[in-house]
Amino acid sequence: MHIIVCIKSVVVDAPRGKIVRTADKYALNPFDRPALEVALQLKEQHGGSVTVLSLGPSTAETTLREALAAGADRAVLLSDPALAGSDTLATSTALCAGVQSLAPFDLLLFGTQTSDSDTGQVGPQTAVLLDLPMVTGVVKIDDALDCLTVERKVDGFLEIYEVTPPAALTIHSSAAAPRDPALGNLAVAFDEMPMKTVSIRQLSLDPSLVGEAGSPTRVLSMKPIKKNRACQWIEGTPAAQADALVQHLVDAGLIG
Repeated sequence: MHIIVCIKSVVVDAPRGKIVRTADKYALNPFDRPALEVALQLKEQHGGSVTVLSLGPSTAETTLREALAAGADRAVLLSDPALAGSDTLATSTALCAGVQSLAPFDLLLFGTQTSDSDTGQVGPQTAVLLDLPMVTGVVKIDDALDCLTVERKVDGFLEIYEVTPPAALTIHSSAAAPRDPALGNLAVAFDEMPMKTVSIRQLSLDPSLVGEAGSPTRVLSMKPIKKNRACQWIEGTPAAQADALVQHLVDAGLIG
């Protein structure tokens, strides 16, 4: 069983102006960690291998090595100056080529979203480009491998699907608690395990389809937003507090 997990190094410290992706402002997207954990658990149950795939500059190598330390077998970084400025469509186009270069595979996993852009588009877009069946927001995967049974929770409903591999899934953050890599595994991953870096030329990708040239949308800047919050204490007995809270919500138009 070969599982590919697409992960992203996200910006954790938004600059005031144009985004500069430096190592000190990078971290593994927290929504990708459950997807990696699900892949590792499936590998432990059924055997096979896990490949982590990412797109970004050379500074993204750190997050890939963190995934190797957690138990992934191989790491591939799509890195090329022509990829700079890729929006979700251009990113999906590059990931599609990267995934195809790693075939054959049984499952292609993504997190549901990223903590820096929060679009939730890359997984479904990549699946469409690869012509793969896709289920989003998966919380559970059945052990049967010839025809996977997956569950997703959405809008108060539990939905159950049967999916024939190869297939793509986005994994909900509640699906699995990510493991912490052992210190010894970190040392091996950073000092000994190989890292493959791939350019768009090696993938035979047209430069006009990726980067800013292939992006219908552009992120001009990112900046933190200051939220003004105020607490109001409600005094009295529990019953009086409950009545006062309900009246406050009614007055604010939050309930009828």
